[in-house]
Amino acid sequence: MASLEKNGMAQSGSRHEAAGSRERKLALDDDILMRIEKPERYIGGEVNAVMKDPSRVEVRFAFCFPDVYEIGMSHLGLQILYDMFNRMEDVWCERVFSPWVDLDAVMRERNIPLFALESQDPVRDFDFLGITIQYEMCYTNILQVLDLAQIPLLAVQRGEECPIVIGGGPCTYNPEPLADFFDIFYIGEGETRYRELISLYEDCRARGTGRVEFLRRAARLPGLYVPRFYDVTYGEDGAISSFFPVEEGIPAVIRKELVTDMDTVSYPTRPIVPFLKVTQDRAVMEIQRGCIRGCRFCQAGQIYRPVRERDVESLKAYALELLENTGHEELSLSSLSSSDYSALPELVDFLIEECGKRHVNISLPSLRIDAFSLDVMSKVQDVKKSSLTFAPEAGSQRLRNVINKGLTEEAILKGAALAFEGGWSRVKLYFMLGLPTETLEDIRGIAELSNKIAATYFDTVPKEKRNGGRVQIVASTSFFVPKPFTPFQWAAQCTKEEFLDKAYQTRTAVSEQLNQKSIKYNWHEADASVMEGVLARGDRRLGEVIRRVYEQGGFYDAWGEYYDNDRWMETLAECGLSADFYTHRLRPLDEILPWDFIDCGVTKEYLKREWEKAGREEVSENCKEKCQACGAAGFGCGICFAERQKGKQTVL
Repeated sequence: MASLEKNGMAQSGSRHEAAGSRERKLALDDDILMRIEKPERYIGGEVNAVMKDPSRVEVRFAFCFPDVYEIGMSHLGLQILYDMFNRMEDVWCERVFSPWVDLDAVMRERNIPLFALESQDPVRDFDFLGITIQYEMCYTNILQVLDLAQIPLLAVQRGEECPIVIGGGPCTYNPEPLADFFDIFYIGEGETRYRELISLYEDCRARGTGRVEFLRRAARLPGLYVPRFYDVTYGEDGAISSFFPVEEGIPAVIRKELVTDMDTVSYPTRPIVPFLKVTQDRAVMEIQRGCIRGCRFCQAGQIYRPVRERDVESLKAYALELLENTGHEELSLSSLSSSDYSALPELVDFLIEECGKRHVNISLPSLRIDAFSLDVMSKVQDVKKSSLTFAPEAGSQRLRNVINKGLTEEAILKGAALAFEGGWSRVKLYFMLGLPTETLEDIRGIAELSNKIAATYFDTVPKEKRNGGRVQIVASTSFFVPKPFTPFQWAAQCTKEEFLDKAYQTRTAVSEQLNQKSIKYNWHEADASVMEGVLARGDRRLGEVIRRVYEQGGFYDAWGEYYDNDRWMETLAECGLSADFYTHRLRPLDEILPWDFIDCGVTKEYLKREWEKAGREEVSENCKEKCQACGAAGFGCGICFAERQKGKQTVL
């Protein structure tokens, strides 16, 4: 069998052959499918979904995105790893998503085990259950998935018959709140180490070594963290006093896995095309990983360093294959900062010509608003239907310097003027409230900058050319959540009451502006932002909190209509913990942080330097202008290696 047997790991055999000989049968009968919302979420069989004969594979891997289908199927990482696994002849990777609340109730009532979409087989019969962990508020959904799959929630309670539960994604850069529930965490990019892990699994199964010994050997592979082989102690103040491996040979530090050459890894040119409209309903092409900008609040900008580009000729070929194999009417370029891709002009010119022939729209997110970007957008967007997005993040230049945004008010207003001259009349602005060192003047700056952009429209566009009359400015604020491996990982986070007061001050300031009728203001939920902060920088003690909240009926916490803040706060108190301990206090620079055992490539010394520079309101140059000696050059690839080879960078 492909699953782990109670007597140890048995070799592949009859059960897979039997499964291969039967016709595919849906796990849900017609009666259920007719009763639930969007049954297409659960039937599989979409265009480009991979079907294999289970009797001809050695390992079955269930890849789970712990949220509703429409969200999970919009995630590029899922498509990349699904394609990677299914290129392996001995592996069949299938997809799993969190059932929506209506089906969740039916599955519990009828004792229907959670199933994978392709084969419709129960997840509990697979060898691996891989869960991508993209955001903190999905943690209770992870327990929903385990529970519905009839897999014990706690890793230590799983027997030989249970799948190996492995987690990946950005939240594994602090896996400790989830340590009780996972057998393995994969730290870093998934293309590098899975082949070795799966081969180890096949070897251990053939030798009958058993589950724990397999995990012990897996813990010695680079990039893999197996929580059961580590222990943690706490001091009287509640902070961590020690974190250490409990067996000899288990590494004390886990270094992230990184693709050093983006052109040596495959890219999915036959992505699955959903039956129903999903959140990102388009073909997506990743042009690079990493970001040169160094914004001090941004976790992705740190953990995905260094910047590594894909070859432009390969991207041209990928684009044509994607369009041919999907039938999508839109192609989007994926990157943290598309404007910084060195061959963007050449790529865009190619796409404009090829997509024009096929009547396919081009989406270019993450562009900096400059003359080149606006020229490109004017060619690829329907001006009447689109709005432009700016992300100043802070209302004042002082605070933009603190966060190292690298964007001046002059550049923002100049970009707005160019946009208005080009025919745009709708602008979305994104800001954060509660950033370190924020003052009332910074908060009022959000309204004042919005007003200046509106005024720029009236100064730039003559009355006779103002289609519809008034410019539309939508200013949205989220609440700042400090994240691991950023210069702000030591910062204090605001309380719910402080956040709401800041939102009120922003709304009041907007109402005082001359162009207030042109400005719409939106803000995020404050209580969920605080809880996100707790989970983002939490430790192992939060595992009991997450489990209790789930057992009280809590899941889909990322969805406002299902989030119950009282339940979380009361459970924290019952477990002897408080939100303020994890969020509201300023952490000392010498405190042991729950994620300190992970080496993400950027050094703690660099993060400390950037934290101190933030306090002095100093700006750091981006990676192309000057190396900041963050540590990512240690991977010997990407922009660090290329620029050093050219001798163009000054190394601190």
